[in-house]
Amino acid sequence: MSKQQGLPLVIEHAGQVVGQLNVSNIIYGSVGSCIIGYWIAPEFAGKSITTKAVALTTDYLLNVAGLHRVEIDIRPENSASLRVVEKLGFRYEGLKERFIHINGDWRDHYVFALTLEDVPAGVLSRFSNDKVPAINYPYKTARN
Repeated sequence: MSKQQGLPLVIEHAGQVVGQLNVSNIIYGSVGSCIIGYWIAPEFAGKSITTKAVALTTDYLLNVAGLHRVEIDIRPENSASLRVVEKLGFRYEGLKERFIHINGDWRDHYVFALTLEDVPAGVLSRFSNDKVPAINYPYKTARN
């Protein structure tokens, strides 16, 4: 991957484009981080398609592109996206208040991240082999 600041990707399932994953704010060097955002068509939600796409992309960013940290920012009411980071064991790091202007207002976002040290065997491997550690998130989840 060249030293670009963003990477747009499509999520494909059974030969059909069903969503999109964007890597933005890529910073190389001593910071070595980026932010991932994603969406999937409603009829494909809940099938672990997005979860696997995020895992594959995170593995690529940490192990091939040479980044150290991958961040995901999610609106607190977006339970489907929260479930993706929970299933992959992304660490909760806090709240960005009034972070992104959406639908006429500044919206809060939870911050999640993984670093290379968190997933030495890879995110997809950890997920596929049911090795994601149990995490007690400080907000209401499907499990608590």
